[in-house]
Amino acid sequence: MLIIGERINGMFTDIGEALKNKDPKPLQHWAVKQEEGGAHYLDVNSGPAIPKEERPEAYEWMVKTIQEVSNLPLCLDSTNYDAIEAGLKHLKRSGMINSVPAERPKIERVFPMAVQYNAAVIGLTMDKVGIPLNAENRIAFAMELVAAADEFGLHMEDLYIDPLILPCNVAQDHAPEVLEAIRMVKTLSNPAPKTVLGLSNVSQKAPDRHLINRTYMAMAMAAGLDAAIVDANDDDLIATAATAEILLNKSIYCDSYIKVFKSR
Repeated sequence: MLIIGERINGMFTDIGEALKNKDPKPLQHWAVKQEEGGAHYLDVNSGPAIPKEERPEAYEWMVKTIQEVSNLPLCLDSTNYDAIEAGLKHLKRSGMINSVPAERPKIERVFPMAVQYNAAVIGLTMDKVGIPLNAENRIAFAMELVAAADEFGLHMEDLYIDPLILPCNVAQDHAPEVLEAIRMVKTLSNPAPKTVLGLSNVSQKAPDRHLINRTYMAMAMAAGLDAAIVDANDDDLIATAATAEILLNKSIYCDSYIKVFKSR
């Protein structure tokens, strides 16, 4: 189970201000803090803090700034693919592109770029119309992304399908459909693509956010979830992920299994 730390995002006030002022300290603080918390990747997202035309330069700066203090691989998160490519050019380790929907022009931009820079891809089970209501329609989009990976030469283990969880307080009926979609993704090819969720979305604007996140993560892991973009400094969530791995027989038990999970 890959933990992708969500905190270096311009939607957060401190990161947004840091990006505007080119202050490296908040980015480096959260890079180190999330690595200590148990993150295996760091999501990097400028959010709305940087104008579109300035984002390629911003992503180059963000990547260089973070890599001064952390050796974790980076997940470059933007709808601006020029910005992502600017960041990919400066990665010290193979990274991840977050994300591409099942839309042909965007697939044609992202998949060759991923192959060129030896990066993984997060593919979204949606198109310009929006997010489907049920698992079957999510899987139809997932099949398009799997076919594109084969077409452009992206290794299947480098394709992460995101079936897109929505907040449970406004779209409760989507939660079981996403779990079913995760199960179904594993039947699409051999080897199967991996699965990922922006898991914190499930609890947006709901009370008891941490409890909802932890519970849904354990359920999704049982369905076959491979990675999640989450709060890597929620100790109980990280402990839940480590414990679920043990109980699903995906890692070898030892008395210090949580410490091992966080350090690998």
